[in-house]
Amino acid sequence: MLEWMAWSPPVAIFFVCIGLMLAGMTYLEIRLPTVARKGWLPMVTTRGDRLFIGLLGAAYIHLTFLGLAGVLASWLGLADEPSLWWGTAVSFIWLAFVLRKG
Repeated sequence: MLEWMAWSPPVAIFFVCIGLMLAGMTYLEIRLPTVARKGWLPMVTTRGDRLFIGLLGAAYIHLTFLGLAGVLASWLGLADEPSLWWGTAVSFIWLAFVLRKG
């Protein structure tokens, strides 16, 4: 059923973490309702808005890393393409930054 998708451990962990974040945000919203605030993003956002913006950006970072992995390997003279874990790590750093400071 899922043969069409390239399920690797980093991809599976990425999606599991997204599911856990959504569950955690639901719990937080029930226990501690969010208050809209203005961070460095050019608009007033709620916790859910920042999660959505962060996840969207993380997905684009991940896809960009996938698309540029071969180019990075040739530029840096690497024998193999860089590990997908690097794209995952950068995605989570971006997400944490948007959730905290956005």
